[in-house]
Amino acid sequence: MATQATFKSIKAVIPLLDRVLVQRFKPESKTAAGIFLPQSTTSTPLPEATVIAVGPGAPDKNGNVVPTQVKAGDRVLLPGWGGNSIKVGEDEYFLFKDSEILAKIKE
Repeated sequence: MATQATFKSIKAVIPLLDRVLVQRFKPESKTAAGIFLPQSTTSTPLPEATVIAVGPGAPDKNGNVVPTQVKAGDRVLLPGWGGNSIKVGEDEYFLFKDSEILAKIKE
């Protein structure tokens, strides 16, 4: 179960080590044709997210800092579990370890 913290501004959250701050994509509540989808189909979070901020990286066994694999603005694929929830107003963000991110999405 993820913990939840509340902040007034997302700029107050600066990830440390190999942590990555992401915002999940919100599922559409309406189709392109204008049909409204039931809430049960839109309540499951999508596995895609946008990277908001990243930490500098984590030290390896030799003490060398290994930078994170993603940068702010990247689209990523997330696991269906994990991450710590952070609320900023009505928006929800998540902190993941760099190693928990499944893939970077290139367009």
